[in-house]
Amino acid sequence: MSRPINTMSQRGDSDPLPLSYNVDDEALSERIDEILEELKPYPHLDLIREVLVTGAKLAQEDCGRGDLKILRSSIKELRYAFKVFADYPDVPKVTIFGSSRSQPADPVFQTGVEFGRKIAEDGYMVITGAGEGIMGAGHLGAGRENSFGLNISLPFEQSANETIAGDQKLINFRYFFTRKLFFVKESKAVVVMPGGLGTQDEGFETLTLVQTGRSEPTPIVMLDGPGGTYWKDWHRFFQNQLLATGYVSPDDEALFFITDDIEEARQEILNFYHCYHSSRYVDHGRKLVVRLKHSLSEASIKSLNEEFLDIVVEGSIEACDAYREERDEPDLLELPRLSVSFNRRNFGRLRQLIDRMNEF
Repeated sequence: MSRPINTMSQRGDSDPLPLSYNVDDEALSERIDEILEELKPYPHLDLIREVLVTGAKLAQEDCGRGDLKILRSSIKELRYAFKVFADYPDVPKVTIFGSSRSQPADPVFQTGVEFGRKIAEDGYMVITGAGEGIMGAGHLGAGRENSFGLNISLPFEQSANETIAGDQKLINFRYFFTRKLFFVKESKAVVVMPGGLGTQDEGFETLTLVQTGRSEPTPIVMLDGPGGTYWKDWHRFFQNQLLATGYVSPDDEALFFITDDIEEARQEILNFYHCYHSSRYVDHGRKLVVRLKHSLSEASIKSLNEEFLDIVVEGSIEACDAYREERDEPDLLELPRLSVSFNRRNFGRLRQLIDRMNEF
């Protein structure tokens, strides 16, 4: 069990910033430090210094103008999106992916409207790509005040749907990769509804991020219209062409949930957070800390160790205090938690572990 944290412990203004990443020019390095002095008492100057150093290195290395334009636009988009989402840090959000071509008369469109409405009633905000079709349906159901729109600038203009158009929570992106970051980063769950190549891309990328551990464990729901076969057909492809050939592991099926029932989709998300709160790696990545909403009994923890020994590298799953690395999340320090030396490979099994915790 780790030592408890002094929640008041923070980097002091006089603490030296780490200089392991620096420009190869002493005078320029000193000028960067002078700029940082002007930014005090902002608490994350060590990271801002690395951003400034990166900019200086680009100049020293004579980076091309075209590459700099990509970097400039990306940083500007990221900064603005961070700013918009920062006003809603404590409100959970669900991302909905789906076709822009779905029409209001389509059953799957109506499913999007009803799901958006119900998940908003559960206290969630809805994030979509801001277009028409299923994206517009999700916003229509959730309502303008509960909607975020992440629009993409295309050669053929994609205008925002009527619900989110003109709202301060509508963000326009030039690049797909910066836009995709916020679909996943800001959401507590992802719902993928029927759609074309863009929807398939977004769904597979979300699955890949969770399967490889590059994204925190997240419920991924494949939601169809009543009696629809879109995801059933997709699942047959998954089993016949991916699972049967060994391209994916059997446990990877735990990473997604297929349904054509709105209530089942809703419960899949709510149940995921019944006990599980969040997780992060500590101790230089050697330990995974799983924060919980409720403590687990010794008998429950023993049961987890018996069932999931195969993904534990050393030691056992055990209750612990907050680690020192977690002091940058002071609001979470009092949550009960478990630590495990997770093998960082079998993320389908990790999802099954979380499901078992939620059952307890």
